[in-house]
Amino acid sequence: MAPKRVDIEPLGEHALLLRLGDAIDTGINARVHAVGRRIAVLAPAWLRDIVPAYASLALFIDPEAFPATADPLDTARRWLLQQALDDDHDDTPPERLVEIPVLYGDADGPDLDAVAAHAGLSPAQVIERHAAGDYVVAMLGFAPGFPYLLGLDPTLATPRLQTPRTRVAAGSVGIGGAQTGVYPRPGPGGWNIIGRTSAVLFDPLRASPSLLLPGDRVRFRPVDVLP
Repeated sequence: MAPKRVDIEPLGEHALLLRLGDAIDTGINARVHAVGRRIAVLAPAWLRDIVPAYASLALFIDPEAFPATADPLDTARRWLLQQALDDDHDDTPPERLVEIPVLYGDADGPDLDAVAAHAGLSPAQVIERHAAGDYVVAMLGFAPGFPYLLGLDPTLATPRLQTPRTRVAAGSVGIGGAQTGVYPRPGPGGWNIIGRTSAVLFDPLRASPSLLLPGDRVRFRPVDVLP
């Protein structure tokens, strides 16, 4: 078996970046979340935040939490390396499943027909395949609460728009390349919009502002009317 890749590099003065790969890959991403869960459980006093991406983890540290004689980044780097190489953690993803209602097509999904034409499918088949996916939140990014989801049916992969829209409605469900995601707020965007949800993906007043968290499973449920 090939050795696991682990690269650690400084990310500014008070953070480290742990790289576990360099590709959008479900196996690498699962390992990112497994290592992240392990670190979150251990929660050393110097750890301020963990930010997972597709193939990396950013660790933000509090240098004041280390002894005066310690080098904060070096101490954190050696501890992090141990956690990343430890095979004794559970790689099984958590069972938190979030179901999101989606109204597909028409004004709520202006690019559904274009995605169908690109895939050589009917709009109904695109909806069926998109809603059949068992997705994982690989990471949050672009905007607060925006989930990048792995698990899209390969036949639905569609290039981003050549000219991004200046405004995409909140709740818009889109496809960009081999990924699908949901716009949490109005703003510009270049993904193909195939539907819309009424689910509020980000609310700063909630105890957990983001509806979806890295590692969550997501299912889309087609509806005729949004709740």
